[in-house]
Amino acid sequence: MTELISLNSDSATNRLILLHGWGADAHDLMPIGKLLTDGLKDPFEIISVSAPQPHPSGSGRQWYPLYPHEWEQVPKAVLDLEKCLNNLCTKQIPLDKTLLLGFSQGGAIALDIATRIKFQGVFALSSYPHPDWEPTKNMPPIFLCHGEMDTVVPKAASKKSFDILLKNGVKSELYFFDGGHEINNDLIGYCRWKIEQQFLS
Repeated sequence: MTELISLNSDSATNRLILLHGWGADAHDLMPIGKLLTDGLKDPFEIISVSAPQPHPSGSGRQWYPLYPHEWEQVPKAVLDLEKCLNNLCTKQIPLDKTLLLGFSQGGAIALDIATRIKFQGVFALSSYPHPDWEPTKNMPPIFLCHGEMDTVVPKAASKKSFDILLKNGVKSELYFFDGGHEINNDLIGYCRWKIEQQFLS
């Protein structure tokens, strides 16, 4: 059973799903979710999902092992998450009112799951493409964001994702911000602006 935490609202008409990075957990991105949605004209339900595997450090979670990378575990991780999200999205808020946001390893998972579930939009922050990732033309809009000074996941990784998306005819944007492997105020402001401008009625 996938663990998650949620911030529900009886009046919510939109949903934001959060996928954390390697070594974090569902609690990590919840404050970011609140900053992105608090005070918007359309109320949001926020759901933050914990990765299924324990992190090797003894704290936090992982979607699949890194260092060394075990890419062969990616398909199962994506399939398990797909089942979880399909169950979540059968409630009153439809997929076309559901945004997905992933950071780092969670962003890589978000790019993969976006080939299988038609969200309203996907934000992949400081992410990278999996080796066998193949975008499809009917994917939702993808917003790639990366710190110019990221020393954990080089910004070239998001540029590679962007090039693959463009080659496959997927609507996407690439935004570089002044920062490292982080979600800073600049990035929060950009994502919130995109949500307001492109996804709210």
